Amino acid sequence: MSQSVFFLFFCVLAIVLVATAIGLNFMEAQRRKQVREMLRTVEGRPAEEKLANILNETGENEDALAMAISRSPGAQRVEETLRQSGLNWSPKQLLALTAAGALAGFLLGWRFHILAYSWLSLLGLGFAGASLPYLFVRHKRRTRFAEFEEQFPEALDFLARSMRAGHAFSISLEMVGQESPDPMGIEFRTLFNEQNLGAPLDVALANLERRLPLVDVRFFISSVLLQKQTGGNLSEILTRLAHVIRERFQLKGQVKAASAHGRLTATILTLMPLALLMGLLVVAPGYLEGLANEPDGKWLITAAIAGQLLGYYFIRRIIRIKV
Repeated sequence: MSQSVFFLFFCVLAIVLVATAIGLNFMEAQRRKQVREMLRTVEGRPAEEKLANILNETGENEDALAMAISRSPGAQRVEETLRQSGLNWSPKQLLALTAAGALAGFLLGWRFHILAYSWLSLLGLGFAGASLPYLFVRHKRRTRFAEFEEQFPEALDFLARSMRAGHAFSISLEMVGQESPDPMGIEFRTLFNEQNLGAPLDVALANLERRLPLVDVRFFISSVLLQKQTGGNLSEILTRLAHVIRERFQLKGQVKAASAHGRLTATILTLMPLALLMGLLVVAPGYLEGLANEPDGKWLITAAIAGQLLGYYFIRRIIRIKV
């Protein structure tokens, strides 16, 4: 009887010790995650070094390729674009996707000689395939900026109401970061964490402008810094700024509606030759074979593709009106 009781006691003790160890490890992981979130706002490599020191990490996990990419010319701009897009990609992953796209383009160019010469098809399709990952990153960046601009007036109104209720500006930033959806929430949480770690307000706002190079963000930063230097009612300033931004959105909507005919024309003129080409390949596969086999025909195909790209570029420049 006593042996079974002792055995049960040791089993319960072991379970309690294991559960305690798991709980402590979980709390430590949560602490590290919180510190990473707060230090993610620091620019480039200094953030990684500070994070490694605080978390007792040496950064030895980085391989030689990642270090070489980070030190290459233009790497900082690529990292900045990746951060602005909101994608959780590293420059190494972007380089791998670019190489995969280039390889796929080379294979298509080797199989289908759509340009004048085989080497020109290889280079053209290889370059097009290599450009797809970066174009996707740029698209995600534009989409994220558009979502931020749409959420920004509401965030300014939230800040103004919070300060009218008696909260400090830093506390209002924290509340906006907690209550707003992403990307607005994560950017204001980043701004608050920078201040919470001791960064001056002008430095934290300069980092916000670097992460979000938008006109509305520059207006916001100028308003806050000017109020800090000269005084005034910041809540009233932010309310008026939100009204101005909404007026700009209304004007942009009117411009977009006025240029809808041009955008539709650009889409139709771009897709019509491609649709006609696909239709001919399906209905009469040998119809374009003679044109592709002749040297002059290959140059005509190349000139047609170049004309399509130039036409689309100039139409986009005409209908793209900045407000």
